[in-house]
Amino acid sequence: MKLIVVLAWRNLWRNRRRSLLSMSSVVFAVLIALSTRSMQLGFYARTIHNVVSFYTGYLQVHAHGYMDRQELDNSFADPDSVAALAERVPHVTLAAPRLESFALLSSDSTTDGARIVGVDPVREDRLTGLRGKLVSGRYLAPGDAGILLGSELARHLQVAPGDTLVALGAGYHAATAAGRFVVAGTLTFPIPELNTSTAWVSLPAAQAFYAAPGRATSLAVMLDDERALPGATAALRARLGRGYDVETWKTIMPEMVQYIQLDNAGGVLMLLLVYVVIGFGILGTVLTMTLERTREFGVLIAVGMKRRVLGGVVLLESVLLALQGALLGMLLAVPLLLALAAHPIVLTGQAAEALRGYGFEPILPFSLQGSIFLSQTTAVLAIALVAAAVPLVRIRRLDPVTAMRRGV
Repeated sequence: MKLIVVLAWRNLWRNRRRSLLSMSSVVFAVLIALSTRSMQLGFYARTIHNVVSFYTGYLQVHAHGYMDRQELDNSFADPDSVAALAERVPHVTLAAPRLESFALLSSDSTTDGARIVGVDPVREDRLTGLRGKLVSGRYLAPGDAGILLGSELARHLQVAPGDTLVALGAGYHAATAAGRFVVAGTLTFPIPELNTSTAWVSLPAAQAFYAAPGRATSLAVMLDDERALPGATAALRARLGRGYDVETWKTIMPEMVQYIQLDNAGGVLMLLLVYVVIGFGILGTVLTMTLERTREFGVLIAVGMKRRVLGGVVLLESVLLALQGALLGMLLAVPLLLALAAHPIVLTGQAAEALRGYGFEPILPFSLQGSIFLSQTTAVLAIALVAAAVPLVRIRRLDPVTAMRRGV
């Protein structure tokens, strides 16, 4: 076995140009595969972060059974203590309590239904960037008695900052919810539901309006890393106990999960096409190498080398070439992807405008998940090893005399 390894290694560097050509095809293949998958997974991670930052958070805490019956009666008490408990869970960066329900909003001439959401203005801005959506008026202050309206809702109600609205709805435990709010400002969102039928007030104002002091219907939780979602969910459930439900963004927004799965299937298909191109490139290199060495194979068989030993030497050569190429490709990809992750590609033109329209940054991010490097490098290495079967078939069928005479 030691002799076979020595022969294979020496054969590799006997013709440096041929070996470097073969190795370079594997290096290029690894770079392409890693870059493609890293870009795809980076885009998914950025999209998920952008979507959950709009409203839901990565996690939401509710009273047990709230998702089945989304009513004020299914709210929970002391949201500040629950938020403090949630923020002690590893990877949790923020927990923002909310109290929300539907009510009628009336101006001098128009009445419209809206979802009134009571929030902590400071925490909500950190979670969703709510202040950045302001297009007129002022933002809410903690304990503020004003109301923020989606721009389309304000247009339909024919109100502007400084005008007064009357609100009427059903409060906690069937209490009558009635109150007056001064329009503090208007907000614009790319999501129609938020623009046309949502209003924001401070959490104390919502609790007073709905006659639900010290209560909240949900707690939106943000994480520093989407990959920490399973662990954070389990830890939060364990700390809160059976009286609370902890829902992930995947159960709150199943349509988003379906979109990612569908797009990922398309991305995997594109990656398979890349693999096909890579495979033919490596196969072409191996075929050229095999044809160049046909006379050599014939001489070795003629002087008594067994075909299985020769096949083992050639196979080991291919393994060493592919392994070196894969490792070199990974070493070159790491600094490249680190640079792209730190400085994402900035999009321009219509693609950039479309992303800005949804409130997203016009960038193309890259992921640095360790699984990308392992899976893509292994896949390219497997392709290279499959291509290495070509010389084995040729050695098995080779006629030594014809090979030495004609070199074919």
